[in-house]
Amino acid sequence: MRQKLFFTGLIVMFALSAIGHFAGFDMTLQFIISAIAIVFVAGFLGKATESVAHYAGQRLGGFLNATFGNAAELIIAIFLVKEGLFDMVKASITGSIIGNLLLVLGLSLFAGGLKYKQQKFNNQLAEHNSTLMIMAVIGLFVPAVFVGAEHFSLTKNHFLSLAVACILIVSYLLWLVFSMITHKDVLSDKDMNADHGEEPAWSKGTSIILLVVATVMVAFTSEWLVHTLDTFTERFGLSQLFVGAFVIAIVGNAAEHSAAIMLAMKNKIGAAVEIAIGSSLQIALFVAPVLILVSTLFGDTMDIIFTPIELTAIGVSVFIAKSVSRDGNTNWYEGFLLLMVYIILGFAFYLV
Repeated sequence: MRQKLFFTGLIVMFALSAIGHFAGFDMTLQFIISAIAIVFVAGFLGKATESVAHYAGQRLGGFLNATFGNAAELIIAIFLVKEGLFDMVKASITGSIIGNLLLVLGLSLFAGGLKYKQQKFNNQLAEHNSTLMIMAVIGLFVPAVFVGAEHFSLTKNHFLSLAVACILIVSYLLWLVFSMITHKDVLSDKDMNADHGEEPAWSKGTSIILLVVATVMVAFTSEWLVHTLDTFTERFGLSQLFVGAFVIAIVGNAAEHSAAIMLAMKNKIGAAVEIAIGSSLQIALFVAPVLILVSTLFGDTMDIIFTPIELTAIGVSVFIAKSVSRDGNTNWYEGFLLLMVYIILGFAFYLV
């Protein structure tokens, strides 16, 4: 009965969001309807991911969720890049990274920790994730520091941005080979891969199809919501930096929020961490560099130079997330601390 009500709400809200977008409803009303629709769609994506993870394993399931969840953000960002809105793109990238490391991971650890006193995942995976997070920070910090050097021309700036982008992409692709193929057994979460007697909601083929369908729905609802942001932010006096780093990022991460929290509350913290940290790594090491390359194809290269505010937010997020996750043990208080750091950054961004 509950599942039937959920899917009824999913269909109704998705349809209303589409009607509101194409019929030209009031922008604030469109924003509210689309936001509610995304909650349902994110829940749908979470169910599909959990079902796929039953067959593929928690690590691969988490990776698929992060990838499909970031697909919507990548699509939206490509359109923004095409329009030359580079500052908004960088702000949304910043928001995605800190949102996953602080909000998604924080909510997951907090919700899971309230139900289970202590949750564990592969500590070697935790150590590798920490190293990769530092790599991502280096890739973003170094260009910002060197671009201020004397005689550092725009041409050199673009060349450095493209070089760093290619290096980060190669590093991420080789990480997938390392973690999914050559060292799969070492980094697997055997305890978390157990199904605990649960039956998947759908068959393997159906689960994959529904995962794709859910991702497409996320892409549409996200695009419809982003369409309302200009008017919405003007009415409420919000800055472009705050909108890019928090509003768009929260919307884009809705799928990860739902799936990660659901998995953490079922004591599948390995998959929840893979979704949260894995998604941040994917944004920093793959999505952001890809956007640099895509901008070049459009004829105007977007540099990889982030503002001091954005770099500070990313650096702080990586530092606290690394400290919390490096031992492979989590509890509700660590999740609470991550959420508090996110709120601190939220106030700071709002007041800029």
